[in-house]
Amino acid sequence: MSQAQIQASPAEEVLYEVSEHIATITINREAVQNTISGAMLDRVTELFLKADRDRDVRCIIFTGTGRFFCAGLDLRSGKVGESDAGNSTNLDLRSTPPTVMHNLDTPVICALNGSAAGYGMDMALGCDIRIMAEEAKMAAAFTARGIVPESGGTWILPRLLGWSKAAELIFTGRTLTAAESLELGLVSTVVPAAEVAERARALAKEICANAPLAVQASKRMMRMGMNETFNDHVHHVFLQLLPLFKTEDFKEGIASFMERRPADFKGR
Repeated sequence: MSQAQIQASPAEEVLYEVSEHIATITINREAVQNTISGAMLDRVTELFLKADRDRDVRCIIFTGTGRFFCAGLDLRSGKVGESDAGNSTNLDLRSTPPTVMHNLDTPVICALNGSAAGYGMDMALGCDIRIMAEEAKMAAAFTARGIVPESGGTWILPRLLGWSKAAELIFTGRTLTAAESLELGLVSTVVPAAEVAERARALAKEICANAPLAVQASKRMMRMGMNETFNDHVHHVFLQLLPLFKTEDFKEGIASFMERRPADFKGR
């Protein structure tokens, strides 16, 4: 690895762009399989929060460059390295990407251009929707490294897979193919690697065509519903509906339906 690659700044290692209401966050560290350093964790978190605050952004795509989405934490970096693994101050799980993603209102699509291992798998699971390259794999290699899924895997996997399948995957540290990931329901779609970015963007555009305030409220309700009784949840849904009825987008949604034309939502 060249000295220039070693000293690359977080801004170069995590790219950000916004176009057509879509923010794209890209892990750009192909030379080391997109492993993520402590500084990069901070950068990814910062960019997710930036996108969520941007009124022009209606969907986020999270992806990587090259053959890997993310091969996990960079154990050679000072902040999350083996030498200080016992120092809990060096990995604040409350502000790392999977935890932050869970609380975002903006939908997040993970374009799994390549394999996701360890922490990379946790970040992928933190997204709302996953589109996976057919050659890619998911490696739940936590227990094989002497740790647990750091940021959400033990919470998300039982809810996605059920207890038995989640336990089997976590306890064995097994690696799943794209086909196995699809069969288990860990991903929505599997496509050739060359089509992942295009498919993710097409889906993001479909999401962006709908009323952004309603999409964001729907995500909030789904998140809350994970831990509520049915009756409590219905009440909270009603409280979300009241302000939506007063929006310009609601009026536009009704008008476009009556006039049989595409809606032009403004997020107001």
